[in-house]
Amino acid sequence: MSKEVIHPHRIAVIAGDGVGPEVIEAGLTVLGAAEAHGGFKLELTRLPWGSDYYSEHGRMMPEDALDVLRPFEAIYLGAIGSPLISDDVTLWGLLLPIRQGFDQYVNLRPVRLMPGVEGPLRDKRPEDIDMMCVRE
Repeated sequence: MSKEVIHPHRIAVIAGDGVGPEVIEAGLTVLGAAEAHGGFKLELTRLPWGSDYYSEHGRMMPEDALDVLRPFEAIYLGAIGSPLISDDVTLWGLLLPIRQGFDQYVNLRPVRLMPGVEGPLRDKRPEDIDMMCVRE
């Protein structure tokens, strides 16, 4: 019997700035554990774009960044921004080109209760919560 070939999901990882790299690393640890137990494979490509890249190159990401990102199935993006760089530079230099270039017009986050998590809504049932958080 032949073993099933699992094709990897190609994910671009842009850790970003400030707490972004720390949060992304914690998330990658979780993704690694899920990958080990979940029957799927991830192929992660780290892209060093953000404020440090700007300080070195005078731009937040390379000119061909959208072409670089296009083959990936997803972009795992950390916090972007630095007190040393104007917000309009980080916004127009990285966040908006990615969002507009890939028609990601909204940052939509579903909200739901997770089994076994004791939070402030612990007396509610999952079906009692039906909300979305729209950031942009």
